[in-house]
Amino acid sequence: MIIDFNDIQEMKIPCMNNGEGMMTVRMYNDESYRIIPTTIHPGGKIGLHTQSSGDDLNYILSGSGKAVCDGVEEALKPGVLHIYPKGSQHTLTNTGETDLVMLTIVVAK
Repeated sequence: MIIDFNDIQEMKIPCMNNGEGMMTVRMYNDESYRIIPTTIHPGGKIGLHTQSSGDDLNYILSGSGKAVCDGVEEALKPGVLHIYPKGSQHTLTNTGETDLVMLTIVVAK
């Protein structure tokens, strides 16, 4: 199977989960996966929420950020994969002056 994200319309999402700023995504969804190339623009933050649909994996491609999962803060940088387990409460912030670019994969359980 090939997923060509060039064929998927880009969406701009303001204040995701009552967060701050803007993010840009292209979403692929089926019964097993949600795969999302994601860009969180400078000043952007995904608000605190509970991960209910499955484990959320975020592979950082460029930029810098901060993840908080169940109260534990971790730095995000290129080459890091951060996992939010299903049921966790989490937030993610772009802490840099450039875009935070990542590939997000949510595995349905």
